[in-house]
Amino acid sequence: MPRSAFPAEILSFRLGEEHYGIDILKVQEIRGWEPATRIPSAPPEVRGVINLRGHVVPIMDLRLRFAMPDADCGPLTVVIIAKAAGRMVGMVVDAVSEVMALEPAQVQPGPAIAAVDAACITGLATVNDQMVMLLDLDALLQHIHA
Repeated sequence: MPRSAFPAEILSFRLGEEHYGIDILKVQEIRGWEPATRIPSAPPEVRGVINLRGHVVPIMDLRLRFAMPDADCGPLTVVIIAKAAGRMVGMVVDAVSEVMALEPAQVQPGPAIAAVDAACITGLATVNDQMVMLLDLDALLQHIHA
């Protein structure tokens, strides 16, 4: 992806000690954690579905999606509701950090590593001496169906 294609603003969030960012224009809302209705035979990272103003929205735990240790949902745990891959999806994250503006000089291409989710990481941004992995939500969520 060329540098000009990176989002101008991202919503940054934490999973463990790592920082991630998604295009702010894909974010619909940020909600506190609430239990979801479990769906039989759903992938392990799909915690279930919620009814959001008449829409059934699948809720995916990004910790489990990235093969990180599961964590108890606490008072800082949030669900980012985003529109990607043609549908709304909720993503459970440890905490939302901030909205950040990105300059092209801050963004480097994603790693050329043969990893399962390497295609989901479109770039790495350095903001205030911290590395933020930029995620492609369409690629990340393409296998989630509700």
